[in-house]
Amino acid sequence: MTEILEASMLICFGLSWPINLMKNVRAKTAKTMSLQFILLIIFGYVAGIGAKIYSHNINYVLIVYLLNLAIVCANLIVYFVNKKHDEDKKEDELNYAAH
Repeated sequence: MTEILEASMLICFGLSWPINLMKNVRAKTAKTMSLQFILLIIFGYVAGIGAKIYSHNINYVLIVYLLNLAIVCANLIVYFVNKKHDEDKKEDELNYAAH
């Protein structure tokens, strides 16, 4: 029963990540994203995965942890892509203002 409850929590929490990922991809800006928050969530998932491995309690819940971690890592990649978009846009604005 504990595995079902843990997996349910991870699934409910994890459903927000694909939505957040798509929002961030469409936004093309990192202004609404928090690097510290993303890294904290990644650390949490890594800790959960570590707990599963350390306790030798490897079951289907580990797959949910790994899926959530993968999507949050995709958000991390999008953060840096969007940060580059922001820098390019700022540089373009400066170049335009100089002319």
